[in-house]
Amino acid sequence: MKSIQNLLKSLIPLLAFLLLTVSAETAPSAAHKYLVYVGTYTNEGSTSKGIYAYRFDPGTAEVTSLGLAAETANPSFLAVHPSHRFLYAVNEVKNYAGRRSGAVSAFAIDRTTGKLTLLNEVASKGSDPCYITVDKTGKYVLVANYTGGNVAVFPVLEDGRLGEASAFVQHTGHGANPERQAGPHAHSIDLSPDNRSAVVDDLGLDETLIYQFDSARGALAPDPTVAKAAPGAGPRHFAFHPNGKLAYVIDEMASTVAAFRYDAGSRALRPLQTISTLPENFSGQNTAAEIQVHPSGKFLYASNRGHDSVAVFAIDASKGTLTAIDYVSTKGHSPRNFEIAPGGSWLFNANQKSDNLVIFRVNPQTGRLTASGTVLELAQPVCVKFVPIE
Repeated sequence: MKSIQNLLKSLIPLLAFLLLTVSAETAPSAAHKYLVYVGTYTNEGSTSKGIYAYRFDPGTAEVTSLGLAAETANPSFLAVHPSHRFLYAVNEVKNYAGRRSGAVSAFAIDRTTGKLTLLNEVASKGSDPCYITVDKTGKYVLVANYTGGNVAVFPVLEDGRLGEASAFVQHTGHGANPERQAGPHAHSIDLSPDNRSAVVDDLGLDETLIYQFDSARGALAPDPTVAKAAPGAGPRHFAFHPNGKLAYVIDEMASTVAAFRYDAGSRALRPLQTISTLPENFSGQNTAAEIQVHPSGKFLYASNRGHDSVAVFAIDASKGTLTAIDYVSTKGHSPRNFEIAPGGSWLFNANQKSDNLVIFRVNPQTGRLTASGTVLELAQPVCVKFVPIE
């Protein structure tokens, strides 16, 4: 008996050491810190000069301004390369280098200072590019040209520069509203979770078009599937659910969100529901802008310009339909874009017409937003993107 007791005593330190080792290996790592890049409008009347940078610590909620990261014209929408080494921006202008086109700018990211170094610019193939995304492989950048009414794909070279367009599709036709929809207005382009489909919201056509995307060649097949919006709705931005089986479109002109079930094989969007982004008692003018699904897949957020709010919806896990939870004041005017920080605990909202960024806490259990008290002054902010640095 004594020999067994002695053996157990000798094993206790070893067991304690093993438990501590396992605990250390399985404990969650410290939260990343981030660079936050903000695209702005630099046109007449704005004091902005380009893309601005901040350092953000989600653990302490501390935000430090790093100032102007890069001077460039109307960088209204941004996208970050999967390697976090490069950032791409549309230059939302009507004329570039003597052509009826905007531009796309490529930058190298200095993750120590936050500064951006211009690598090159290329013509976007259409006027007023307003949206940009990088494919999952990091080999291609896809751009939507609003006034041009088209979309284009550009190869990413080894050093991060952009090559000439590998694909270009011109939309034709018009929508129901002669003032806003006299022609096509491609407003966004996003990629499916499997990187095989490019989803384009065309506000001018009241259509969401889904193109087969060839990530080996940077090509768009010419025969998209089409989901029609209600006449005059004006589809603007698109968001996939993390499960890849649900998708949501925000309609700018109708101030609605359309919910769909997505079939990756047929690239079809099957309608589930259309719901207003506004409370029932609101009777003023409004246009909807941004839409995002929370990383948990439990909640959806949509911004209202006019009501100046972010609408919060719960997502039914089995049906994919939405139920309104709250409408939260953005503490400013004309919320153009917002971004949910990685991890899902913070939402940065860009109020374009009140020249500020307002930071909200996100309750991961309820989805509700609470203003953190942090307001960053910046002229005409449009788009927010995060880059992990630690």
